[in-house]
Amino acid sequence: MLTPEQIELAREFSPLPEPPADPTNAVYEDLDAALLGQALFFDTRFSSNGEVSCATCHEPALGFGDGRKLAKGVAHHPRHSMTLWNVAYNRWFFWDGRKDSLWSQALGPLEDAREHGSSRLEIVHALADAPELVRAYTEVFGAFPNVSDSSRFPAAGRPVAEQPRHPHQVAWDTMSADDQRTVNRVFTNFGKLLAAYQRQLVSRRAPFDVFVEGLADNDPEKLAALSPSAQRGFTLFAGKAACHICHDGPTFSDLEFHSNRVATGEGVDPGRALGVLQLKVDPFNGASEFADDGGARATRKLQITPRGWHIPGEFKTPSLRNVAVTAPYMHEGQIATLAEVVHFYSTLEGAAPPDPKGEKLITAVQLTDAEQADLIAFLESLTDESLPAELRAAPAPADNATR
Repeated sequence: MLTPEQIELAREFSPLPEPPADPTNAVYEDLDAALLGQALFFDTRFSSNGEVSCATCHEPALGFGDGRKLAKGVAHHPRHSMTLWNVAYNRWFFWDGRKDSLWSQALGPLEDAREHGSSRLEIVHALADAPELVRAYTEVFGAFPNVSDSSRFPAAGRPVAEQPRHPHQVAWDTMSADDQRTVNRVFTNFGKLLAAYQRQLVSRRAPFDVFVEGLADNDPEKLAALSPSAQRGFTLFAGKAACHICHDGPTFSDLEFHSNRVATGEGVDPGRALGVLQLKVDPFNGASEFADDGGARATRKLQITPRGWHIPGEFKTPSLRNVAVTAPYMHEGQIATLAEVVHFYSTLEGAAPPDPKGEKLITAVQLTDAEQADLIAFLESLTDESLPAELRAAPAPADNATR
């Protein structure tokens, strides 16, 4: 059984509260928006080959990941797909934090040539060509704009700043500023719908959470939810193993960026060092005209996010909730199993050398085999996949846009 000090510490990790509000998304907690967003999440019509949806890389049966080392949409991607479990609690999005809201994050893959491979004009036209989706969109946002005039709204196009002669940029440049704004508004609304759905992907009643409830009310049945091995694992997690330094609080993440010294492929992925620069110039960040709160809060948030603070190779600390069902691990999927992750941090075998300018957080903690087994038991106790079945697939036609 835990000591009184350890009991108090356990209460710092549970319960997980309701997801925080997002003032930049006026429909974030709207159930109609969430239902339409759910339909869009599983819809392949918004990809260049008609075969890729959000669920391609975020499959509910695979822990809202894809089980691959590296993601694959219409082409291969150099990073591992992050799970969407509890994504609504994040402060920054993607491995490098180049987005500052869940709705803005949802837009990135749509126009990434390796993921959906589409463009915002194609997205808007695909919506316009689906009467059932237009009806549902209108219920949430009001009238859908008329984009049928091809002389004003080309079939495909988006800004491609790094390639001014790209066909998508050329098409975009033919449009008036007002028409561009119309497309951008529908495009951002598409992201806000997806965010409303993903906000519901919450996992917060794992055996560990039940155990912590038992500590509060001394319920023997709840206390039995955590095995003796997992209890020992928790004391290691918040003690000798020092996992809590980065995986802190009810989300089991400090929501920030670190180098974990896991060896990577060829070259150095800049990670947060580049991500923070991309965030500041993102036309859809929380300080943009598309933020429903006017952008005041995000402006302050971006101002205190310094350039040049991060060294290359720092990535966001993932949540450990449902970690046992979201293998493989790390930003390139370098480690296949949870046991291998624990062994790596115990020994640092094969670790990349530390950057002399970087943090000194990662040290070999030298856990015994028995301690590693206990720590794994604790990590497995963070699993809760009790999400209602109706949220794990495209909604039935009677439930979504055709009603």
